[in-house]
Amino acid sequence: MLRERVREIYKDMPVLETPHLILRKLIRADAADMNEFSRREEVSKYLLWDRHTSMRYTKAYLSDLLRSYRDFTYFEWAVTLKGNGKMIGTCGFTKFHYGSNTGEIGYSLHPDYWGRGYATEAAQATVVFGFSELDLHRIEAYFALENTASRRVLEHCGMIYRGETEPMVIKGVERRIGYATLTREEYDTLAAPVG
Repeated sequence: MLRERVREIYKDMPVLETPHLILRKLIRADAADMNEFSRREEVSKYLLWDRHTSMRYTKAYLSDLLRSYRDFTYFEWAVTLKGNGKMIGTCGFTKFHYGSNTGEIGYSLHPDYWGRGYATEAAQATVVFGFSELDLHRIEAYFALENTASRRVLEHCGMIYRGETEPMVIKGVERRIGYATLTREEYDTLAAPVG
């Protein structure tokens, strides 16, 4: 049932609007903005994708993502600033676990825009969308425990730190991995609902 709902909703990538951001489908014209933040080592330090080494690499990477939209295997939005439309990152569902009706979220953001609440704003919009539009039972996220800023983003979205999972080798370094989740019941009973 979730698989069909995802295909129906994502056949035309929805657009989300927050107080400061527009979350929309990635397009080829995003290559320059994507390269600007994806080439920065600090952005991908704790992530599975590699730092972009050239504009050619970014264009090929973006082409792969656009293909993945069509295959229903990629569900992240371009995070853009209201006003000037600059793309400053990506956020959305990195995968769905159809059997358990669960979505996994992820995000990356240009370092020049860290500390302004944009990652939280984009992640909150994703959480709300996951429960209100996709009718998910649970949303989860995994992060390197060293990345305390990522944990804070998740907690600001109402997600609850649940502990550690198996460590992962990321960029040749074994990292301790934490995970946070939010169930539908927890979301519904939040004193101040997200969004």
